[in-house]
Amino acid sequence: MSEIVTEDAEQPVDDPFAALVEVFAGRRALLLEDDPALAEHVAERLLSAGFSTVDRFDAGEAALEAARTQPYDVLILDRLTAGLDGLEMLKRLRSATGASTDAPALMLTALTGERQKVEGLLGGADDYLSKPIGDEELLARIAAQLRRVARRAKPVSTDLTNGPFRLSPGARTLKLKTAEGERLIDLSPLEFAIVSELMTARGQPVTKTMLWDRCWVEWTFLPDNFVNIIDARISALRRRLKEQAPEIGEDLHPLIVSARSQSLVFRDLDAA
Repeated sequence: MSEIVTEDAEQPVDDPFAALVEVFAGRRALLLEDDPALAEHVAERLLSAGFSTVDRFDAGEAALEAARTQPYDVLILDRLTAGLDGLEMLKRLRSATGASTDAPALMLTALTGERQKVEGLLGGADDYLSKPIGDEELLARIAAQLRRVARRAKPVSTDLTNGPFRLSPGARTLKLKTAEGERLIDLSPLEFAIVSELMTARGQPVTKTMLWDRCWVEWTFLPDNFVNIIDARISALRRRLKEQAPEIGEDLHPLIVSARSQSLVFRDLDAA
């Protein structure tokens, strides 16, 4: 397994993107994309990441028929295709019973305006991605959707645990188990939102764009310096966690580590 080094520590950590091979193993994807070069690249990337099947279509009608009759784990749809476009295809799929009616759908499109994004999400998409998109972002977004499907299939559990940490989404608290009992970790609302996203991923990578979308909700646009804003907040959060959780071994800090260029992971303390 390949390794990376965190920006705040010298010790290497396993590359979480390599671990996605296990998450994607045996998965089947439907790809609606009429650009042959892009379709080939996306298909090859998914197959090399662990998917067993990527069925490619350049027309919405054929993609709709396949999705109605075959079970797919994820749908990746362009909005600008000849005939039936990806959004209309998805609306028709969601409106009737079919093998992939409830499969998570990601729009991958050059139509990136706010109104168009809202149309896509209201039309049944689970995520809306702008072209061009990096491989890292695409894989992380797909993994996030597969996690949500897995959570829906399991009994509802209120709290998330990671080693000595217990996160309670309802109460919006993070507590550390110690020899004396549980101690509350003092976090701002934004810091709690970041920790919640990273802990929910359970060791899988979360890209900085995903964090921005889900945690900086008061922003209605993506500023050019959003990475700098996130990096500054993550650096402060790392220091806060280290100060408030001295029981965690020095070799496990920082608890939030960098994965490749634009992703973050909360360490899996259960495996430590």
